[in-house]
Amino acid sequence: MILLDSNVILDVWDRDPIWSTWSSDQMRKLSTLHELAINPIVYAEISARFSTPSALDGKLTDLELDVLDLPRPAAFLAGKAYAQYRRRGGTKSNVLADFFIGAHAAVLGCPLLTRDAKRYTAYFPSVRLIAP
Repeated sequence: MILLDSNVILDVWDRDPIWSTWSSDQMRKLSTLHELAINPIVYAEISARFSTPSALDGKLTDLELDVLDLPRPAAFLAGKAYAQYRRRGGTKSNVLADFFIGAHAAVLGCPLLTRDAKRYTAYFPSVRLIAP
C-alpha cells in the first residue's frame, strides 16, 4: 500500500503545469504494483472542490483510491511530532495536517507519495518518501 498526499491528487485534478505530469505518472506507475490510499485528513483537504461527499467519493472510485481510517496510534504520533515541531520553534497553534499524514504512513509502515518532502523528512524519518 502507498499513502498519497493531497498535493499529488490536486496536481492531477488541476492539471498543474509544473507537477501534473510527474504526479499522474507516479500514480499510474505505482497503481500497477500497489494499492493506493488516502486518509480522512487528505479527504478533508481535497473535499473543498466538491459539492457533496458522493461527488468526491465517485472521483476517488474512478482513481481507485481507498480511504483508510486514521488509527489512534497515528493520531498519537502526530501529536508527538507536533510537540517536537513546537520545541523547534514552530508557531502554528494546532497539529498540522502533514503530521497526521506522515504519522499514518509511519504507523502503517508504508511509503508516502508526495511532492512536499521537507516536513515529512524532518518529523517522520522512518517513512519512505516517493518524491521528486
